[in-house]
Amino acid sequence: MRTRASATHHPHDDAPDTGEAFRRLATLPPGQQRDALRAEIVESWLPMAERLAGRFRSRGESYEDLRQVASLGLVKAVDRYDPELGNAFESYAVPTITGEIKRHFRDHMWTLHVPRRVQDLRNRVRFASQDLSQTIPGRRPTVAEIAEHASMSEEDVRTGLEALESFTALSLDAELPGSEDGYSLSDTLGSPDPALDTVIDREAVKPRLQALSERERAILYMRFFSDMTQSRIADELGISQMHVSRLISRCCTRLRDQIMRDAA
Repeated sequence: MRTRASATHHPHDDAPDTGEAFRRLATLPPGQQRDALRAEIVESWLPMAERLAGRFRSRGESYEDLRQVASLGLVKAVDRYDPELGNAFESYAVPTITGEIKRHFRDHMWTLHVPRRVQDLRNRVRFASQDLSQTIPGRRPTVAEIAEHASMSEEDVRTGLEALESFTALSLDAELPGSEDGYSLSDTLGSPDPALDTVIDREAVKPRLQALSERERAILYMRFFSDMTQSRIADELGISQMHVSRLISRCCTRLRDQIMRDAA
């Protein structure tokens, strides 16, 4: 297979001349001979795929992983390329490989999954911020400046700025800046508040308490809010302790049954 570049047909200086190989590949039936020729074509174009992968090496992914993704895109381009359409292979392969790499970033590199539209907004905001930072020294561009530069609404700019923080996440075990005693982000997180259950119970029982008689409400208040004994309540109301006990038990049972019935 010839690997000499053709300045007329190939925009890349080191692009291999595989036109004839692709035409032969299209005529071969599935089998060993076709697989060998396909592998030869892929190997010839690997330098271009690796060069495209190198354009993305500063975005947080290892170069080796990017090379593998680019190689996968190259294989897809070789399998889908139709030489009969008359277009140079690289004009089809470059967007295919680049698209595969971008799809890898979209699907695997985001810590938080965000919609495609938000990812696009993030990229537009990032590029606009980079452009403006060269002309506005000493400070970050404002939302209004980014919106004007990128022809976006300020609301979309804010969405894009929020998405900039979603690409990577800070570990809960990461030590906080300025901490000298190993104080981590997880140490700042709260825990479930058991008092919330009490709030829920109080709100649930409140309308049922209001439906009780005045004497029943008074007995429950003295027993559970004033912490009075049944003997003191009996003396206060001029009734027997046994009567107080029966009233408390009857009221609590009625309230419990009504609340459970409401919940069901």
